[in-house]
Amino acid sequence: MPTPPRTPERKLPSVFYNLRSMIGAWISGVSLIAILFLMLVELTSNQENPYSGILTFVIMPIFLLGGLGLIALGAIREHQRRKHDLPPSRQSPVLDMNIERHRRIATIVAGGSILFLALSSYGAFKAYEYTETNAFCGQICHQVMNPEYTAYQASPHARVKCVECHIGSGAKWFVKSKISGSYQVYSVLAQKYPKPIPTPVSNLRPSRDTCERCHWPEKFYTDKMSSRHYYLADEDNTHMRLDMVMHIGGGAMGQLGPAKGIHWHMNIANEIEYVASDERRQEIPWVRITRPDGSVSVYIDEDSDFDPDADLDGAEVRKMDCIDCHNRPSHNYQTPMRLVNGALSRGEIDRSLPWVKSLAMQALDGDYNTVDEAMQGIEKTLQEEYQDEDFYPEKKAAIADAVEALRALYKRNYFPEMGVSWREFPNNLGHLTSSGCFRCHDGMHVDDQGDTITRDCSTCHTFLAEQVGADPAAFAMNGVDYRHPEDIDGMWRETDCTECHAP
Repeated sequence: MPTPPRTPERKLPSVFYNLRSMIGAWISGVSLIAILFLMLVELTSNQENPYSGILTFVIMPIFLLGGLGLIALGAIREHQRRKHDLPPSRQSPVLDMNIERHRRIATIVAGGSILFLALSSYGAFKAYEYTETNAFCGQICHQVMNPEYTAYQASPHARVKCVECHIGSGAKWFVKSKISGSYQVYSVLAQKYPKPIPTPVSNLRPSRDTCERCHWPEKFYTDKMSSRHYYLADEDNTHMRLDMVMHIGGGAMGQLGPAKGIHWHMNIANEIEYVASDERRQEIPWVRITRPDGSVSVYIDEDSDFDPDADLDGAEVRKMDCIDCHNRPSHNYQTPMRLVNGALSRGEIDRSLPWVKSLAMQALDGDYNTVDEAMQGIEKTLQEEYQDEDFYPEKKAAIADAVEALRALYKRNYFPEMGVSWREFPNNLGHLTSSGCFRCHDGMHVDDQGDTITRDCSTCHTFLAEQVGADPAAFAMNGVDYRHPEDIDGMWRETDCTECHAP
């Protein structure tokens, strides 16, 4: 049968003018209008609603694509009818509600459509809901995300959902996360992911949209008492206690105290920008501070070869963010020193075992290729050291307990199959095992007036008391001079801690 010619009223080929295609066009049109309307509401609304993203970018697109598929199906079926010389389909059904068969068909179609719509909406919502769970984020790609998921479960944010920090509310970041997630799924399936997964995350949402919903900047003020327990790596595992006042401070002048202390950096009263010369943001050669009175100071690291006239153009000038210091808030892989100090304090490792602090750190930080190899290596390190000692029979149970404690610590902080440990992920909250504060507060960042970014320890903390072993405790309310447990002639005053304690 020849193809009917187009009439002036018909802008499309005649195969599209059939019942299936018309229903599909109606569904697609309504869905598209709904999507555009919801996007407009999202863009103009002052309040973000995470559920609008579900409807806009999950549920409605399903109907849009379904309608388009129905249009194509109707056109294909109509083309097949023409090909076999069958008469064209009628554009609209003839429905007479006075005929029982028509009433029955209408009832079935209407009921089926409502049921399909309800089940589709519920299914789409449940699929979205599952992609937002911690199990989906941390367990679907088990090997890839196992280090992050394990560390997260032992973190202060273990009851905060992954998506609350990594996505937050609103359609914009929901779409970004799903696009990024699609590539991540491909990377896992194609075995294209790096080991370890690099940080910092380049497209992470600013903390003011996520972290500050709970940790609002104005709440940080006054000081905080901190008492820390350490054990020296000597034969007696000598106990050391250090009490200090942390000057938490705040960033809002005149609200809850003066803008000073650690959280002076929060970009409320002052604005801090910087340029990092490496992807991990550990080398910071350029810092700019804008104060409330409008004055600006630019500090250049004298030890770097950074030339602001030549290098600043094209460089990423980053506004300081919570994550610049709190860079491991939920995925922190602890250092062997901190792990063993904690185990000794909790009694999980017997302090009476000679040199156990040093041996435990050595056992944890061994060169292992797999977890199974580490489990054997930890036991071997301790057993070989102690099995020939006279006290071994008496301390055999304590040694076994120490081995089990170290194995548990290893499984929570070392993942050799993914190349993950504290060595690959420096923690900027401090300055002992990574540069942290000293990335800027190193005494080498100088402005054009000759002033430097302070290196004074008392800016962030004041030592109130220090006691090493059985020695008398040094104590003073206005602060005591820190005594390094090793006699290094005061070198700690001018040498970064990382010179000895970094990987």
